[in-house]
Amino acid sequence: MGGGAVARSVTEGGILTFLKKENPSNIFYVGYPSPLPQEEGRSIDRTNDMLTRLTITDIVLIDSLHLDVGEGFTVLTGETGAGKTILLDALSFALGSRGDAGLVRKGQAQGVVSTIFSLIPKHGAFELLQELGLNIEAGEEIHIRRVQMADGRTRALVNDQAISAHGLKQLGGVLVEISGQHDARGLMDEKLHIHLLDSFGGYAPLLASTASAHAQLKAAQNALRAHEQALELAQREREYLQTVYDELIILNPKAGEEEELAQARSHMMLSEKMLGDVQEAYDEIAGYSSPIPTISSVMKRLERKAGAIAPQLEAASIALGQALDQLNIAAEEIGGVLRSLHFNPRDLEATEERLFAIRAAARKHRVPADELPNVLAKAEASLQQIHSGEQELARLSAALVQAQGAFEQQAQQLSAARLEAAGRLEHAVMAELPALKLERAIFKITLTPTPPNAFGQDDVQFLVQTNPGADFAPLSKIASGGELSRFLLGLKVALADVGSAPTLVFDEIDTGVGGAVAAAMGARLQRLGHTLQVLAITHAPQVAASARAHFHIRKTAQGEGDAQRVRTSITPLDDAQRLEELARMLSGEHITPEARAAAERLMGASNAAA
Repeated sequence: MGGGAVARSVTEGGILTFLKKENPSNIFYVGYPSPLPQEEGRSIDRTNDMLTRLTITDIVLIDSLHLDVGEGFTVLTGETGAGKTILLDALSFALGSRGDAGLVRKGQAQGVVSTIFSLIPKHGAFELLQELGLNIEAGEEIHIRRVQMADGRTRALVNDQAISAHGLKQLGGVLVEISGQHDARGLMDEKLHIHLLDSFGGYAPLLASTASAHAQLKAAQNALRAHEQALELAQREREYLQTVYDELIILNPKAGEEEELAQARSHMMLSEKMLGDVQEAYDEIAGYSSPIPTISSVMKRLERKAGAIAPQLEAASIALGQALDQLNIAAEEIGGVLRSLHFNPRDLEATEERLFAIRAAARKHRVPADELPNVLAKAEASLQQIHSGEQELARLSAALVQAQGAFEQQAQQLSAARLEAAGRLEHAVMAELPALKLERAIFKITLTPTPPNAFGQDDVQFLVQTNPGADFAPLSKIASGGELSRFLLGLKVALADVGSAPTLVFDEIDTGVGGAVAAAMGARLQRLGHTLQVLAITHAPQVAASARAHFHIRKTAQGEGDAQRVRTSITPLDDAQRLEELARMLSGEHITPEARAAAERLMGASNAAA
């Protein structure tokens, strides 16, 4: 993979956003967490993002310690066993590492570690805190206070608001990155290499368009899959649906029809019962057994005899005429009622057949009779879906092909951009290695195909060949601690603006090196301090001489006998004290004039480089 000049080493946005989208539960974020504008070829000024104070109370050998930290590169030195590791463990504890009752100073109920961070308002820590449910305004100082109880319990507060251990670890990963020979999570974690490369590459718009194309691809895949499943289910039910449709289209049920038929049937059945009674009454009055003919005949005979025999029969004849008139009126009225009650029995039979058919269909489909039209409509729609399903399937298949093509186009452009960025990053790292006495080592970035995802279709891995002829291997496979420390520092320098939290802590990464290599490491830490806050625990005077500020850690015994206790303290050094400390580091317990002279030269060279 080719090299090429390094055009710039910062992206318009760090990788925190991408990591959070890919894995919201990720507890370690690498990279500057907020998009910040910058000019081409210029680094982002992040010197205002830093740890400003570390306070430790009753932790192991420390009863009370305050460390006010400034910007740039700061070193902490001291003899072995003075408490440098305790200081680092306390900071790690404050940032979310696992607590332990052994951290509490003997005889105390609890130990406390507090930190204060000053961050610009755009720092991603504020967004993270909001997501964790903490009400902290952007730009506000972040005060972290973590308490370790002697019984093993812990609790943590951020600006006096409780935070979970998981949330604290997330926040700590955004604020500080602690690196040592065997503790460089951001660079050693192969899952983050792709994000480190992308941040270095500076092609955030291409990443966004690729993620959008992948989202559209997933949507097209889901739409096609859902339609295929629906179509498959409809095909399995086609025969049943056709039967339902055929039966109901013939029946042609209407909403409210059951009630209408039931009312009509009741009316006709009532009419049938009344018709019999009225017909019987009519037959008695006007039928074959009607008294009207008899009364009429008697009346006529009486009329003929009335004048000749007995004039008084005329009144009887008149009464019979009146009775006859009333009987005729009654017959006419009953006949009218009879005519109004007349119906066709076939109508009742047809009504009953229709009503029973509708009710049978409702029972069959387990719905109220008024829902039968909806059952018919659904069956018709499902059959229509089957008929038009093939056309929709073809349309969705074409949409998927189009989405796949759009994603592949974006992914290929992203892969090309990554290849170009990989060449620049390889070149930048290789440029750092000779001064670190790793001139025979080779740094290589590999891109291998992966299934499509929101980050394209590349798997990115950082590989190293430490000696000619050896196989390339991941960073974690570098056997030598000294080589690993130097290589990580070179990589860290190349990725300084995009691959780090704003505060870096290096834990004795100069172990096993000295002379020119230590001086080169110091120079690189000094360079990192131009844009980041860097704290380093070191035993190398060349590294210590490169720092802007110097603190000395020491352990002293207080009291006598059983009352004696050991106390760790930390002291900021002025130039004269710093000269003495560098001379001690050069010569040991007995400081010689030669050591002081060498210390002066180191400080002079460091000041000139700064």
